[in-house]
Amino acid sequence: MKIRTHLWPVVAVFFTVALLTSGLLGALQPMTGIPTVVIQLTQLGPLLGVVVVALCWPVRTREALAGAVGGRGGTWAPLLLLSVTAVLVIGAAAAGYGLLTGDVRATAPADLGNPFVLIVVAQFAGACAEEIGWRCLLQPLLRTRLGVVAASVVVGVLWGVWHLPVFAHDAAYVVGFLLAAVSMSVALGVALDGVRAQRLVLAGAFHTLTNLGMLLFMDEESGVALPMILFGCACLVAAVAWLGRRTSIAAVRENVRSRLG
Repeated sequence: MKIRTHLWPVVAVFFTVALLTSGLLGALQPMTGIPTVVIQLTQLGPLLGVVVVALCWPVRTREALAGAVGGRGGTWAPLLLLSVTAVLVIGAAAAGYGLLTGDVRATAPADLGNPFVLIVVAQFAGACAEEIGWRCLLQPLLRTRLGVVAASVVVGVLWGVWHLPVFAHDAAYVVGFLLAAVSMSVALGVALDGVRAQRLVLAGAFHTLTNLGMLLFMDEESGVALPMILFGCACLVAAVAWLGRRTSIAAVRENVRSRLG
């Protein structure tokens, strides 16, 4: 992938547009009558950021988005691994909350007030609107200058800061959320590094499963810090596991090369 110089202006334009348009869309959502449990219009902000970047730097955008949709290569393995990761993260956080409080949080899909199929489809669309910006544009751009972990951490920090309403909560909640954002970004960055096909579907599926799991089994929307802290810790464990897998694969490959060479 050959993405030329002047990277940081591109990052700044994307983030600024994503932040401002998301704020505007969030303010407009109550007027639309669209329930936030179905989709949050703020999720369209990163997509609009990609559109503006594409208008300003079309070649750079096209190169960064290569493999986001379509492409060739195996996607079933990373899809399965990312799906399992999302389920385990939610399961660990929910179980931890139950053990610490004695309260098991679970909402039946029928109690969400809208058809669950509609929620799933809309959540996936919203997740993809986010991920085309964070994981399909920004991550590949930063990856041309930084290692996979450093690039993922930068994306995770920006992704976390982009969720401005989170900062209205207390410090413990904010720390838990930022830990979750950076850790999920590292897990996704490692999982998608080198993947040349359907990166948007892979990132969107992970994002959707995580959001649905939080909707059904977590209580983080109440503003209570404990669920978010547990979620952040579970995400951190997942990120460490993905990094360990990457290190193990690299060690095996190096061992094979040394034996063959």
